[in-house]
Amino acid sequence: MKTPMIPDPLGGRSVTEWIGSSPDAKVPDRIRDRVFLSARGVCHLSGRKIQPGEKWELEHIQPLSMGGSHRETNLAPALVEAHREKTKTEASDRAKADRIRRKANGTWPRSKSPLRSRPFPKSRRSGDAIEA
Repeated sequence: MKTPMIPDPLGGRSVTEWIGSSPDAKVPDRIRDRVFLSARGVCHLSGRKIQPGEKWELEHIQPLSMGGSHRETNLAPALVEAHREKTKTEASDRAKADRIRRKANGTWPRSKSPLRSRPFPKSRRSGDAIEA
């Protein structure tokens, strides 16, 4: 398989794209810098310029839980507060998708106290004529 190449944000030749060995792999500082430079220091979520001294994180553009990959082209800088809001929304969406999938597969736990229906009326017997 050919190694993917991406343009160097500092100019010059293309560089090899960083791909994490696992979803938990720490992103090296040189890659953090490269992602920040390629985004021109703009928060991916709010569109605001990240000022010196402001806290920012690397954010997966397509979340790992929704099929995204842990690679340089799927990372973007995001301000901490905007990233927290997006993560909260994604957690809610992921939980709903998991519930729907588990219910469809039949692995969702059944209620311990099923709803009881109202019994049929005792007055109607088979063969009796109903007067209108």
